[in-house]
Amino acid sequence: MLQIHSISLIQFKNYKNRSFDFTNRIVGICGNNGVGKTNLLDAIHYLCFTKSYFTRVDAINVLHGNAGFRIEGNFELFDNKEKAVCILRETGKKEFSVSDNQYDKFSQHIGRYPCVVIAPDDAELITGDSKARRTFLDSLLCQLDSEYLQHLIVYKKILEQRNSLLKSFTETGSKDFSLLDVLDEQLEKPGDYIFNKRKEFLIHYLPIVKHLYSEIANKEENVSLFYESELIQARFAELLKLNRQKDCFAQRTTSGVHRDELEINLGNQPFKSIASQGQRKSLLFALKLAELDVLRKEKKFAPLLLLDDVFEKLDEDRISNLLKKVCVENEGQVFITDTNPERLKQHLNDLGIDFQLFNI
Repeated sequence: MLQIHSISLIQFKNYKNRSFDFTNRIVGICGNNGVGKTNLLDAIHYLCFTKSYFTRVDAINVLHGNAGFRIEGNFELFDNKEKAVCILRETGKKEFSVSDNQYDKFSQHIGRYPCVVIAPDDAELITGDSKARRTFLDSLLCQLDSEYLQHLIVYKKILEQRNSLLKSFTETGSKDFSLLDVLDEQLEKPGDYIFNKRKEFLIHYLPIVKHLYSEIANKEENVSLFYESELIQARFAELLKLNRQKDCFAQRTTSGVHRDELEINLGNQPFKSIASQGQRKSLLFALKLAELDVLRKEKKFAPLLLLDDVFEKLDEDRISNLLKKVCVENEGQVFITDTNPERLKQHLNDLGIDFQLFNI
């Protein structure tokens, strides 16, 4: 089993110097908005992914008026005690280590402490553009397959170089197609790997999502989920050649796995256009709980689960059903934030499980 027993935060977000000990599998974190509940969850996320769940720039997470931060967590993994430390130096350099062994590349850590987050902004998964769904899918696959992560890193790097070259064609009026040929060849291998991995994974994952959605909604609805990719119809190398003139005109790469989509329909219409708020939230939970299930089966232990303010606009029955799924049917460690400690306490007591409650 994976469990975090304690965490200490120095100059991280709104915490000057604060430590927390986690003695139970179920941990409630309560308090008014703005006191730091979400920040505590984000600190745990840092120790799992080496980065924030909510912001891309590390410096934003430093306590105002200070330089740098330190997050330290004590984990237990398969009965082994481990200490994970993330440090952002005053110089802006970030360091990450486990049991005093520092990583050369942060990507080496991804998947060691699998973690699933459900937060209010995750509604973007349902209502946002295709990038949000690709990012979600990539994050899940990177925790499952380190080779996928490396191919994704290479693909993004070469894609950026290719787009820069296409842009330079217009700016300079000179077109070096020999260099474009080299970049196309380099882009093909990671692109094909990413496509095949996504296609293979989604064959098994999407039916789980559909089943969980029906359970959460407590009824059968005509929801369908499909993987859309140009690579289904043609080989990536062929697409790059076929769209070369179009790419030169657009000054960017118009075909590839960076344009894949997870299409969701309700009946014959786009889900995000006609689904109610309750249906959208049910689908979000289904996507995330399916992620939890897949990680548990692959890793042979349950991931950490971080629930941030997920009870908003949920009726009492839905709250009870959700908590039963994540706290009773799931054996992993769960962190839950809520502005209403009495509500959370009552629901957890009704489930008859032990829990720990912090009031921040």
